[in-house]
Amino acid sequence: MINTDINLVSMGQRAKQAARKLAAAPTDLKNRALVAIADALDSQRESILAENALDLADGKQNGLSEALLDRLNLQKRLDGIIADVRKVATLPDPVGEVIESRTLPNDLKLSRRRTPIGVFGVIYEARPNVTVDVAALTVKSGNTAILRGGKETLRSNTALVNVIREAVASVGLPADAIQYIESTDRAYVGELLKLYEYVDIIIPRGGAGLHKFCRENSTIPVITGGVGICHLYVEPTADFDKALDIIHNAKTHRPSVCNALDTVLVHESIAAEFLPRVVEHLGNDGVTFKAEPRAIEYVRDYDSVKAAGPDDFSTEWMALICGLKVVDTLDEAIDHIEANSLGHSDGILTQDADSAARFLNEVNSSAVFWNASTRFNDGGQFGLGAELAVSTQKLHVRGPMALEGMTTYKWVVEGTGQVRS
Repeated sequence: MINTDINLVSMGQRAKQAARKLAAAPTDLKNRALVAIADALDSQRESILAENALDLADGKQNGLSEALLDRLNLQKRLDGIIADVRKVATLPDPVGEVIESRTLPNDLKLSRRRTPIGVFGVIYEARPNVTVDVAALTVKSGNTAILRGGKETLRSNTALVNVIREAVASVGLPADAIQYIESTDRAYVGELLKLYEYVDIIIPRGGAGLHKFCRENSTIPVITGGVGICHLYVEPTADFDKALDIIHNAKTHRPSVCNALDTVLVHESIAAEFLPRVVEHLGNDGVTFKAEPRAIEYVRDYDSVKAAGPDDFSTEWMALICGLKVVDTLDEAIDHIEANSLGHSDGILTQDADSAARFLNEVNSSAVFWNASTRFNDGGQFGLGAELAVSTQKLHVRGPMALEGMTTYKWVVEGTGQVRS
């Protein structure tokens, strides 16, 4: 489906005008808009889910993977999405927060204050929940957004955005705070990436190919995230029962998401005992395994285990598949993570505080874990409300990009007539 009437320059102009109004909007008005969005999503759920069902049916017919179908499915998630919007309405407003302040020797009062970034361009694939997350976070943080979702979720996204725009307008804020590119024509993605006069930041949420395309073609700053090859390293002192529960949760809770576990690294001194327990514990839930030569020696009798290929440890599985590797030392585990991780979520399972400290200090991912599931790298789980993305970059924001990460700051200087000598 191609809407030939789309004018991205006009959309950018309207988004920038709306951003000025959102930036000046008081907190109570923004919160009223969020409550209105949640109420509207609730009251219009039947029509939204009907459109989503059509997208799901087309996706199955077109051979979408189970992982993508899971991300596309709103049927059992809409209640949680609505609850997340209401949660964002209760969170502190970052806009105007004074980060630091001081009085200079010449009596100038100097402060750094949070301010909205402006217009976000968000490009994403089969995740209609992102539409609502972005709307809630941009409104609360005083920003605006131009959205471009995947072709597989066009009906769902269009239905959601129509409801959101009406709700925002109902409280007196501009409907153009949230705009959607209602087309599957990829030319609009390239055009959005060049809209530097109006769009302040680009957020791609999808596979590595989308991230690469945005980095290489955008004239606007790009924040990438949402792609992870996640590891858990099991040390000799680990509590085996707890470690198995953590590994099970990290792999099977939602295998299609970016903070799901991809590889288990096991110290050689416990491999003979622990690896068969991993295979049995996860195999009951349909997990299959890719094992490197040393690991396969301990689990070769299990039908669910196959020899790992040359690229398997640099693959984000997004499925019930898990890599197994034996290492001799903590250094070897860290080296493997350094070589294969995409900087998303990596952890260590150990009772040795010194080993944990080394791991947490030396593994430079957006979130690192000690005796906890990688599935916690999430804005809601961190108490930040919904997230715009999980950034794996090192500049501006890392990890869940929530309200604070959607602001920048400006210096405010208050004087009484001072001049520079």
